[in-house]
Amino acid sequence: MFYFSMFFQYVGQYMKTRLQYRADMVVEVFSDLLFQAVNLVFILVVFGHTQLLSGWNRDEIIFIYGFFLVPFAVFGAFFNIWDFNERYIVRGEMDRILTRPIHSLFQVVLERMELESLFGGVTGILIMVYASIQLGLEFSWYDLVLFIVFVVGGALVYAGIFVALATIGFWSDARTSIMPMMYNIGNYGRYPVDIYNATIRFILTWILPFAFVGVYPAAYFLGKEEWYMYSFLTPVMGLVCFVVSVILWNSGVKRYRGAGN
Repeated sequence: MFYFSMFFQYVGQYMKTRLQYRADMVVEVFSDLLFQAVNLVFILVVFGHTQLLSGWNRDEIIFIYGFFLVPFAVFGAFFNIWDFNERYIVRGEMDRILTRPIHSLFQVVLERMELESLFGGVTGILIMVYASIQLGLEFSWYDLVLFIVFVVGGALVYAGIFVALATIGFWSDARTSIMPMMYNIGNYGRYPVDIYNATIRFILTWILPFAFVGVYPAAYFLGKEEWYMYSFLTPVMGLVCFVVSVILWNSGVKRYRGAGN
């Protein structure tokens, strides 16, 4: 209950801060929507030259992209830790975090949250609705439960990978550019993995499991029975990735000796 209380207090303070600069928030939301629109246009351009992509048609790819946006929006809203190394290690703000009686990762996550990123999830749902209508998909009542489970699992995959990357700062206080590179790799998860060669498929499934953010869970709703096993592994992979990242984080915090050292 203490952590729930802290969460809502942070959210309340965040909303007060953001509403002081409404125009800035609107511009950020618009830029995110524009970025998503550009990616959607890219898909449409690709299918302007072909009818199928490794057996997947245009509307199926659009559906996968829409699904991908939802867990990615949750991740972007609560795990915006791209600059963790520079801000908390190099500048020494981790010292401030460790003086408070609350888990350090929880504090960092709440300090860096950007709730306006959740609008990307709304866009993703609208894209999924459009693609579903085009494909004539039918859903059962329990599909909503599975959708939520898959979204949480996909968000935890992303969170686990990027939290694990952030922990590198505990062992190396030098600036690193690995976050942007991993972000670009993560974008591969919004396309069917069978369009890649076997090595990339293996990496996106078992090493950097970004495929569990988009294509695998979306395949369930598209009725791709050959992918069902991977679909239901989504929450498992999410928990594994996140638990491993928290273990790495706790280990890194124990090693941390402060900005003065």
